[in-house]
This record gives sequence, C-alpha cells and structure tokens, in this order.
Amino acid sequence: MTGMILAFTLFLLTSGLFAELDRPNIVFLLTDDQSTYSLGCYGNQDVRTPSIDRLAREGVVFESHYVTTAICMASRASIMTGMYEYKHGTNFTHGDMLLKRWKKTYPVRLRKNGYLIAFAGKFGFDIREKPDGKRLPLPEKDFDKWGGGPGQTHYATIRNESMKHYAEMYPHSTRSYGAFGRDFIKESSKQDKPFCLSISFKAPHRPTTPDPLDDHVYAEKTFRKPNNFGRKNGLHFSKQSKQDRQYERFHSWNYSDRYDEVMAIYHQQIHAVDVAVGMIREELKESGSEMNTVIIYTSDNGFFCGSHGYGSKVLPYEESSRVPLIIYDPRHDNSGKNIRISALTGNIDFAPTILSLAGLSVPKDMDGKNLMTLYDHPESILHSSLPLINVWGKAPTHALGVVTEDLKYLHWGYAEEGFESTNELYDLKKDPMELTNQFYSPTYQKTVRKMCKLYDRHLAHWRKNSVSYNDYQRFGVLFDRKLTWSEKEKKLNAFNNEN
Repeated sequence: MTGMILAFTLFLLTSGLFAELDRPNIVFLLTDDQSTYSLGCYGNQDVRTPSIDRLAREGVVFESHYVTTAICMASRASIMTGMYEYKHGTNFTHGDMLLKRWKKTYPVRLRKNGYLIAFAGKFGFDIREKPDGKRLPLPEKDFDKWGGGPGQTHYATIRNESMKHYAEMYPHSTRSYGAFGRDFIKESSKQDKPFCLSISFKAPHRPTTPDPLDDHVYAEKTFRKPNNFGRKNGLHFSKQSKQDRQYERFHSWNYSDRYDEVMAIYHQQIHAVDVAVGMIREELKESGSEMNTVIIYTSDNGFFCGSHGYGSKVLPYEESSRVPLIIYDPRHDNSGKNIRISALTGNIDFAPTILSLAGLSVPKDMDGKNLMTLYDHPESILHSSLPLINVWGKAPTHALGVVTEDLKYLHWGYAEEGFESTNELYDLKKDPMELTNQFYSPTYQKTVRKMCKLYDRHLAHWRKNSVSYNDYQRFGVLFDRKLTWSEKEKKLNAFNNEN
C-alpha cells in the first residue's frame, strides 16, 4: 500500500497535477476613480457597501496604499507590468505600451503557465510594436475569455461590443461585469486548471450614469463633508496645482453648490460595484471555488470630491493618490481577524503579488513586491518609500513626490514667469487631511532633509531607468530640485539639440 501511495505522489509531481491543485484561483477587481472615503470599511458611515465591507472583515485592509501615478492609463499599465510609469512608458499624451512590454505582463505570464485567463471592462491602454508604429488591436487573443473594451468603454452594456450579449438582462455595465465574472467562474470551476479573473469596472468614472436599479439607495441622502472640504482648506497648496481642470471642477462639477446630489450619484455607482462583487462571491461559493480563490479589490486612482476645493484626480495629494486595497485569502490563518495593515504599498505591487500567488518567479525589472508578505507578517515593511508621479496635463501641474508610511514630500518645479518652485511636506500621521505644509517649519528641518534625500534617490532611478521614448527622459531635468529654472532650460535646450 505504501508503495502505491508513493507511486501516486510521484505521478502527481511529474504530471504537474499536484502543482495545479496547490495554486489558487485569483480574482482581481479594479474600480475607476474610487476614493477610500467611499467605503464603509474605510470609515464612511454614510454609504452602503455590504459586500465589500464583508470582504474587508474576512480579509485584510491596507491603510497606506498608493497609486504611483493617479490617472487611469498609467496606473493600469503599472498594475499590469509591476513598473513605474517612466519604465513602462505609457500614459495619455505620452504614448502607448510596447508589445514586448505587454508580453511580460501578469495575464500573459499566467496563461503561459497553465492558468485560464479572463478580462472584462475598461482595458485602459493601447499597444504598439514600436513607439512610432501602428496601433495594434486590443489583445483579446491573449485571454481565454474576453469582455474588454477600448477607451473609456460605456455604461450602457449594449454599446460594449464584447459584452452586449448581457445587455437584455443587465443593461447597465456594472452588473454585467458581475455576470461576466460569475459565468467565467462557473465555466472554469469545471476544468482542472486554476483561473485568474480580472475585471475593470468603469464605475464610478464620469460621466455620472448610475444604474436606475439603485436610485432608491441614496434618495434624499445628506452626506457629511470631510474636514478638508472647500477652497479655504487648499490655500496652502501650490499655485502650480491650481492650473488645470482639477481646480475648476470644484465648481463646474458642483461640489461647491450641490454636494449631496453629486455624492449620491457617485456613491450610487459604487453601490452597483458592491452588488457585482456579491454576484462574484456567490458564484465562488456555488461552484466550490471559494476556499481556493484569492480576491484583490482596489482602484486605479482616487478622487477629489471637493476636498481642498478640488475635483477629479491626477495630483499627488491624498484623495487622489491613496486608494482602497483589500485582499482576502481564505487559505490563510490571518484572514477574518480584522487586520488593518499600515505598511506602505503601491499599484506596482499587484503584478508581483499575482505572479507569486501563481508560484511564478518575479522578474527583476519589476519595481513592485509581493503583498502577501504583509498578509503573512502584518507588522513588516514592504517599501520604505514610493514616488508619486504626474507628467500629464498642463506643464505647471507636472510634479514628483515621495511618500512614506508617515510622510509626504512634493516638489513643484515649474517656474516660468509668474511661478516659483514650490515644496510641500505633510506629516500624514499627525495630519492625514494634509492641512498644514511643514516644509518651512523649524521643527521639521531634519525631516525635510531626509525626505529630500529620498526624493533625489527616486529621481536618480528615473534618470537611470526611464524609457528612451514617449518623452520621459527630460523629466530627469525638470524634476531636479537643485537646479534653477534657467539652468533647467539650458539643459533641456541641449537635450533637445542632441535628440
């Protein structure tokens, strides 16, 4: 009998079946423009997000999770590649991802190593063989099941070509993605391979188009405003940060005069995501996959909803750059213990985490790390610091910052006529609302020097590792806090002449 058991074990090991049984399924859920204050599990008592809150109770909540670029195209590319923006070279007004880079993303790697792969929703970026080459079709053929779409996609399911067969039962796209996930899990659970499901919801991205099924949820609701709401709480922010649409949208998007109405619509869209999360989790239970499926829930960037007198995203302040992150691993002893992790994490960590969960090695050129290290040891440290990048939009708003678990330093280097180079330092532990700039405070000068050194280290990494295309190398000059504006102009003129 012992010999038979040994022989069977050897068969499992050599056939690969043992490895397949040991590898978990992975569900990666990504929202668009979701702030931390949109969820009950992050302390908002005005909202109804029961499915996501349950996921938080059963899993682990991350308190200091940042997107290294707070805009969807670059953030989604960082999620897929595990790289900072200047290394994957992908963002609006800069350029698309190269095919060779796409071929090293987590979905492609997982499929090559035996996973069933599915994607639905807003893909978020395009692909080319070379920077000046022809734009390629979206990589539908790299997935076993495809429900993705180009551009921003649509809230009306019928307008999303790959999802329109769900339109009759689920006319609004948010629930249709829940149905897509449900169906993929049902199909995949019958096969002898692990699966990875990635869903990128359009919600709660504008234009605000909530599902009418949820009109009752926040009808006549009054929402408490955050303590940093309004223009008076942004007077200390840089002049540079006020030069693009994030500033004027405080008024044009009606945070200033119709706050309750605007927030009801915003939260209503997230409530529909919560319903879709419930659909997916119910199918995991029904299919018998629940106890071997790791769920990751996050957003591509946060959102100003009137905080400091701003709207939208992009800028490296807390509401825009810090986002929700919940991970639930039902196999783990730390699940269900209401653990909240304060360690610094970033959107570059998802690809390494997913690869590690699948038992695959993490490429050395990825900047991220395995988040499950913190799941194992909640008091440990993953990153000592992360860069916060904005190279999109009007030139004055281009900025580089560095964040630690407790501190944030921002450098606004644009200093054309009418502007001066500006620095900001926030003690996030004492001042999470970013109400006091401590950069010039005598008691913070030692901290200032420490953060400036971290900043210089990240800028040096940029200079060494930025792609040679899509206009990223010149920011190694523009973000140099030690150069005057005239010195930067001379260096840039020389750089332009060389290129």
